[in-house]
Amino acid sequence: MNKEQLGGKLDEAKGKVKEQIGKVTNNPGTQAEGVIDQVIGQVKQGYGNFKEELNKDGGVNKEDKP
Repeated sequence: MNKEQLGGKLDEAKGKVKEQIGKVTNNPGTQAEGVIDQVIGQVKQGYGNFKEELNKDGGVNKEDKP
């Protein structure tokens, strides 16, 4: 797991907590911020997954290597 994947998971968890706080306190702004944080976390995780896949192949297709 790389830092982007970890950061994404943390952002997603933070967003879930924030969303629930917004629901409990009847604060739509906080609730929306929580949803946004979750989406940001998912994007970061996707980027981290992409980076990890690139590193597995060395960043180049195996056919392209000399």
